[in-house]
Amino acid sequence: MGSLTTGLHRAERSSGRRIRLSLPGFPGRMMAPGLLVLAGVSLLPFVAVVVMSFSRVHLLGGLRLEGAGADNWTRLFTDPDMAWAWVRTAGYFVLTVGGEMVLGTVLAICLWRLRHGRNAALSLLLLPMFVAPVIVGLLGRFLTDSTFGLYSWMLGQVGYHGDLMGDKTTAFVSVTLMDVWEWTPLVTLIALAGLTSVPSSVLEAASLDGAGMLRTLRHIVLPAIAPVLLVALLIRSMDALRYFDIIWNTTGGGPADATKTASIKLYETAFRFFDFGYAAVTGLLMLAVTTVVARYFVRLLDRKGLAR
Repeated sequence: MGSLTTGLHRAERSSGRRIRLSLPGFPGRMMAPGLLVLAGVSLLPFVAVVVMSFSRVHLLGGLRLEGAGADNWTRLFTDPDMAWAWVRTAGYFVLTVGGEMVLGTVLAICLWRLRHGRNAALSLLLLPMFVAPVIVGLLGRFLTDSTFGLYSWMLGQVGYHGDLMGDKTTAFVSVTLMDVWEWTPLVTLIALAGLTSVPSSVLEAASLDGAGMLRTLRHIVLPAIAPVLLVALLIRSMDALRYFDIIWNTTGGGPADATKTASIKLYETAFRFFDFGYAAVTGLLMLAVTTVVARYFVRLLDRKGLAR
């Protein structure tokens, strides 16, 4: 063991620089079993999906893989239905994340300036976040039902008598608003945590200098909480790109594929049509897009000094 350690410390590159290698310490050895299990449950399914993306998967008579080359990948980039699914995903992403960031920041500022009853108001505001997304979808479908739904009845009082989930535009808007209703409180909570760290002395100095509320928010408050808002944006972006529950439990991707996002398309391809090879390609593309978006926001956090 001593000779091995000595040999490792004496290893040198061809350029002459010494390489210092050390064996894992006690914390590393204690974490090794958990890391091995995590690698097993993560890497093995990933390798299986990669293999399936280059194969045709047959289920009759047992699982059997037949080599398909790059046919599945070629199909991915020539499938108009998949292209439209990604367009709808992008629209859903922009509307939900954008709405949640704006509304969450506004609500956080309102709560921050609230002098009395802040805790009670915050508790009530956070209730939607603790509801399971599946329940939100089922509740939304019940409330928007054209025969007995509360929202349909309220819209009927102002002259709208259509079916919210039967029209392509209103169905897409409805599932978007359900997502905004559920996850705006999360953004509010994160933004409020950032607002509580704004130095009161800076706010007092701005007030003494005659800065109004709008100028204070624009030049002091929002720049101070920008890194925190970036964290909230990262969290919600990762979830919105692959969101499934609300859409599936309300419209199932309809009507006329109006709400069929990439995640819904992936589910149908795999578990309705049993085309696991094409579904594997779709899943890998979703993984790549999610990774690119995550890396972009992590770089922004790194510039702010928060990625450590």
